[in-house]
Formats: sequence, C-alpha cells, structure tokens
Amino acid sequence: MSSLQARTTVRTISFIGLGKAASKTVKLPAYIGGGLAAAGSYVMYKFEQVQTFTSDKLDKMKGFAGNIRDGIGSIFGRGGRENGKDNGGSGDGDDAATAGVAAAAVGVGFDGDDEGNLNENGEISDDDEDEDAEREQEQHLDDAMVNLTKQMIEIRSLLMSIDGATALTLPAIVVIGSQSSGKSSVLESIVGQEFLPKGSNMVTRRPIELTLVNDPSQAAEVAEFPALKLYNMTDFQQVQKILRDLNLAVPDEETVSGDPIQLTIRSPKVPDLSLVDLPGYIQVEAADQPASLKEKIREVCGRYLDEPNIILAISSADVDLANSSALRAAKRSDPKGERTIGVITKLDLVSPEDGRALLTNRKYPLKMGYVGVITRAPNSGSIFRRKTGSQAYLAQQSFEKSYFKDNKEEFLGTSIGTKVLKRRLMKVLESSMARALKPMHDKVANELEEASYQFKVEFNDRDLTSEKYMAQTIDNLKLVVKEFSERFGRPELKSLLRSELDQRVLDLLAQRYWNKPPVTAKKQQQEQQSEFNEPSLEELANLSVDDSYWRRKLELSTASLTKLGVGRLSTSLVSDALLAEIGVMLDNSELRTHPGMKDAIRDAAAAVLVKRYNSTSDQVENCIKPYKYEIDVEPREWTMSRQHAVGLLREELKQCNDAYRDLKRTVGGNKLKQIMTFLENEDNSVGESIAKENIGFSPGLMLRGKEALFLRDRSILLSMRLKFLRSSACKNKDNKYRCPEAFMDVVADKLTQTAVLFLNVELLSDFYYSFPRELESKLSSGLTKEQIDAYAKEDPKVKRHIELQEKKELLELALGKIEDVMALRKQIS
Repeated sequence: MSSLQARTTVRTISFIGLGKAASKTVKLPAYIGGGLAAAGSYVMYKFEQVQTFTSDKLDKMKGFAGNIRDGIGSIFGRGGRENGKDNGGSGDGDDAATAGVAAAAVGVGFDGDDEGNLNENGEISDDDEDEDAEREQEQHLDDAMVNLTKQMIEIRSLLMSIDGATALTLPAIVVIGSQSSGKSSVLESIVGQEFLPKGSNMVTRRPIELTLVNDPSQAAEVAEFPALKLYNMTDFQQVQKILRDLNLAVPDEETVSGDPIQLTIRSPKVPDLSLVDLPGYIQVEAADQPASLKEKIREVCGRYLDEPNIILAISSADVDLANSSALRAAKRSDPKGERTIGVITKLDLVSPEDGRALLTNRKYPLKMGYVGVITRAPNSGSIFRRKTGSQAYLAQQSFEKSYFKDNKEEFLGTSIGTKVLKRRLMKVLESSMARALKPMHDKVANELEEASYQFKVEFNDRDLTSEKYMAQTIDNLKLVVKEFSERFGRPELKSLLRSELDQRVLDLLAQRYWNKPPVTAKKQQQEQQSEFNEPSLEELANLSVDDSYWRRKLELSTASLTKLGVGRLSTSLVSDALLAEIGVMLDNSELRTHPGMKDAIRDAAAAVLVKRYNSTSDQVENCIKPYKYEIDVEPREWTMSRQHAVGLLREELKQCNDAYRDLKRTVGGNKLKQIMTFLENEDNSVGESIAKENIGFSPGLMLRGKEALFLRDRSILLSMRLKFLRSSACKNKDNKYRCPEAFMDVVADKLTQTAVLFLNVELLSDFYYSFPRELESKLSSGLTKEQIDAYAKEDPKVKRHIELQEKKELLELALGKIEDVMALRKQIS
C-alpha cells in the first residue's frame, strides 16, 4: 500500500466518524445554530475577498481544491459537530463550507507554508488527534520506503560486484550537463561537501559512480574508494585530489575514458542514492583536444543513458533550454521524456518570472518535471573570504532558502530547492528500482542457475575459498619441508662444506706451491741473475729436517685456511644451499604457478635463517679457534687425508689436461705449438725466426698461447706431486712439510667435522623447527584478506574455482535480498 493510499484510508475512517458525531448534535440548543450562521457569513465574506486575487493564483489551486472536494461534506459535518447543530441538510451550509475550505486553502498557499492545517498533499487536516495518528503512519511508511531504497541500493552495489554479470543492474540516476551548467555543484549540494574536481581543462574524464548511504552511525561524511582499498576518509580535499589524479591519469590524446571511478559516501545527512557523474558535454573542441572529443564524450555518456537508468539533465537558467546539451542528450535516449528529471541551476541569475517559466514544464515538457536550485551562494569578492567545504554548503543552503522565500509568490506551484530535489530523486529512484525488481529477479535466477550448473560440472560442487586454499597450501608445505629435512641432514652438510674447503685448499696450494713452473734453461738463467732464488718444487722430495723455508710456507698456508672465516663461510654456504633447495622444491610442487606465494615462502625461510645467522657463525668460529694455533694429526686421519688429497690432485690434473686439449682443438695443434715455442724463445733467434715466418701473432692467439703454457706447466707439476704423494715418503705424518697437500687436507677435514656439529644443531635443526611456524605466521595470520585472495588466484584453475563459487554465492545473496524487498513492498502496499 502506498503512502497516499494509506492516508486515504485514514481519512475515510475519520470522515465516517465525523458523520455519526454530526447526527447526534441535532438536539443541541438553537443558539449554536445562530453562531454557525454567523460563521458561515464570515466565510462567505472571506471567499469574496479571495475571488479578487489574480486568476493565475486560483488556477494554481485547482488541483489542490480538487483533492479537497471529495471530503467537503464530511468537513462540514465536523463543523456542525463543533458548533452544536446538525447542518447536514442545508444546501447553503454546504456552499459555505466549500467556500471556507477553498479560502483557507488559497490563503495557506499564498503564505507558502506547508505547515498548519495542510498536509503535504494539500489536504486539510483533521483534529489534532487524527493528524498525529496520520503523521505517525506516514512516518512509518516513509521509514519503510527509505529502508527499501537503502536495500535496493545495496542490491545494486552487490550486482555490480559480480564479475561477468554486466546485464545484472538496477537503475541509477545519471547526471549529465555541459561543463558550465553547474553539474558538479548540484552533486555537491546533495552531498553537502565539495569533493568533485574542478577546472577549465576537462577535469572530469571518467564516469564517477557515486553511492550515497544514509548512515546514522557516522558522525560526519566519510568517503570510500572500494577499488583502491581506501576507506574512512574524512578529508574531502584529499578525496577531491584523488578524483582529480584519477581523472587526469587519462592520457591527453584520449581525453575521456569509459572506465568508471567508484566512490561511496556515508553520512547521517545524505539520502540513499545511486548516482553517476558523467563527463560534461562540450560545444567545440579546444585546439589541444582531439577532433573526435565530442563524439567520445557522447559515446561514454550514451552507455549510461539507456534504460533503466534515470536521467538527471542539468541546465543553467541563463542559457536557453533550446541550447541545452543535457536535454538534447536526454531526448536521444528518452524521446518521450519519461525517465528524465530536469534541473535548472543558477536561478538567481535570471528574473523570478523567467525562472518560473523554465520550471513550469511547458516549452520542453518532461513527465517528471523540473526542479529549480541555486547551488552556489554569491562570491564575497575576496578569495580570502571564500567559503569551502561544509561552510560553502551552509552558505548555499542559506542563500537558496532566502532567495526562494523572498520570491515565494513567483515560484508558487513549482518545485524548488535542493531539499525538494533530494526527495524527488529518492522517490524516483525507489519507484524505478521497484519496477525493475521483478525483471531483475528473473535475470538473477537464470544467472544463478547457469553458475550453479557450471560449478557442479567443473568442480563437482567442491567448496573452496582463498582461506581454505591457503590452509591446504600451508599443510602441504609442512609435509614437503618434513620430507626435505629427511633428505638434507648432517651428511649433506658435511659434503657441502667439505667440497667448499677442498676448493679453498686447492687455491692455497696453487697460490703457494704450484705457482712456479718447472725449471727450464731460460728460467734457470733468469733465476741465476736474480738476487733471491726461490727453491723449486722439486726440492720438496729431498727436504732436510732443518729447512725453515718450506716449514714456514706450510704454516702460512695452514693459517690462511683456518683464519679465512670458516664460521661465516660455512653458515652462508648452508643458508644459501637451503634457500636454493627450497626454490627447487617449490618449482617442482603445485606452487610453481604461484610466483607471489613462492616469494613469500622464500622470505619466510630467509627470515628464519637470518635470525640464526650471527649466533651460528660465532659458535662455529669459536669452536675451530684451537686449530688456529695447533693441529694434532692421528695416523688414521693422515692416511685418509692422503688418499683424499690424491683424489683431489687427480681431478685437478684431469681438468688441466681437458682444458689443454680444448685449446688445441680450437687453435690447432701445430699453430698452438708454434705460439708456445715463440713465447718460450721470444728473446732469441728461434723466436725471431718463428715471428718472421708467421708475420707476428694476433693478441688473441698470444693470449691462448700463454694459457696453453700455463696449463702444460701446471699439468707437469700436478703429475710430479701426485707421484710423490703416492710414494712411501708421504705415508708418515711426520713428513707433513714434504707432503703439504695431505696435511692441508687433514686441516680441512678437522674444520669440516667441527663446523658441521654446530651447523647441524644451531642452524639446521632450528630451521626445520621454526620454518613451518614462520610459514604459518606469514601465510595465515600475517596476510590480509586481499593478499590471501591475490596469492590463491595466481593459479588460473584455482582462480576460476574461487571466482565461480564467489559468483554463485553473490547471486544467491542477491536473489535472497531481492525476494526480501519484494515481500516487504507487498506488505506495505
């Protein structure tokens, strides 16, 4: 039941009651009848006065008086009851009552006051008790309507959030107008805040989908940008800046874009409305604007002007409506003018008579009529006194109210004022949404049926959310980490560290022992000319017990190995190896399609390792400190290290020979031999002869020749040392100075054994304990809902599953809300 129907029902009951009361007053004293006659004469006198007013004002009241005419008899009956006499059969009394009511109605209309004896529909009120009851019922109905509108706007927002359901939408109010029509000011006066970007260079380049939510729980206006994840913004200058930046982000060569900006404003003062602010129409493109700009604006706006949307066509009062871009655009999409509300701004810039002519809806009629507003108070003349924000809104409201009050007679019978516009928009939007509910119900039901079918076929109705997927992922990761811990333990640590230390031993041996090639005639001659001749490596085979040179060389080599920072070296080595293994593990798991999640897991592993890095490296360094001063070697250790050193040298010799063969294949055997011979004899006649024959060698060939000489000499040295290590001279640990390769291997083994003990306890075991818990913290409680969604939807299949399920759930929710609203409408209608 509508509010008008509700009021009619209450009125009928009141009239019947009054009729019965009037029939009981027949026996009242006759002197009351005389008083009633006097009152009738006075009413006739007032009626004659009223008839002297202009016919224009009486015409304005025809519709109003028509609404009253049906209740005239009952009104007269109430008058008879109040005066103590039954006047039911008096024709003169009927006329007098009619005249009195008309006079009262016209008088109130002239005063421009809708209080007192008139309700908002122009009907005369009953006594105070009936009026209170009626107002209470009207308030109840209004509250119900507001609640309906709020719910339908929520449904519209819900439908807009469903991906792939573009056909599912409820009506919105689309605001159109030229750049100078005051379009932005109308929206700001509805909100009560300045928040829209302004400027002369096409600052509104994208549609702004504005949702107003009446929220009594808010202390003031609060803005939200859902797509940007910005909420609870109370600084509307910042809102204006964000809107400006989002609009100006559209390239100048495009100027306008159809990609909408979603903005929600919650306030206890705003009405529940769903609005779309579109780029303003232009008459002529500027020199720096594309020639197709007018057509682009028309195309972007045209997408929103189709049914079922309501068009709010903004036109300035100081521009002829024949030139109104908004009305022309509205006429193209709404030829009959059934979905268009005209808004005339800047009424204070024209005379009240001209303003009234614009609002009477005669020249360019619209079914929903026109509303006149003044959206800005006159400037004070100084930029320092210019009001902004809520002050500007209060100034606008005050000026608008004052202007229309001063010209109330000229604007009588028209719709004027921002408050009237708000009420009109709420009612129009509610009725438009109500008409669209049933068709939308059918569309949502069909869409839900299709989504449910796809969900069953593709995923067998298996429930999956981002949170559930993340929980499953964490559980799977814990199992994988457990399996990894069984594969990567103490033996792997030892092998990893020993391999690194072996390479360091080889580097030290090469630096201190193998850096001198075998003695040649040329080298022997050079050494004889030198003041200091370093002993050749061949002398190690016949080293005397008192030879301090080779003793000192071994001590320095050992110190270099024990003092190279084994603590940090081993800790870094193991940490890097763990991170690398985790990377391989992730690449071979179902997480290979989740780059973001893989990074998060690596970060979690790195965080655990970083916490233990310093303490572990310090512990290892402290434990190997004794080896920096003295190293005791057991016979068994010597034997094993000697065998290990033989293997290392054999591998080193193999790599040298392989590299030398590769050079021969690349350069050519004969050519390489010539270059090597030249390099060895470049200062004698042999070298000169070779150079003449080849007319010199290129720098590249010379470099390769030097490399070949180095590899040849290194191979000779390694073969010699390998032979000596295998001999009986190196079987005894007392010959460590003659067999530095074996002794250095003993040191590397001791360092490895000691470091592994603490690496296993301090780093590896702690990592396997803490890593799953760090994963739980980072991937569960440490992530926001948006981050979990983003990680889960990195996998295309998971994304499809979750989005289809979310779509199905949103459609179910929307369908339920639509059915609830339809039931509620049925209750109050």
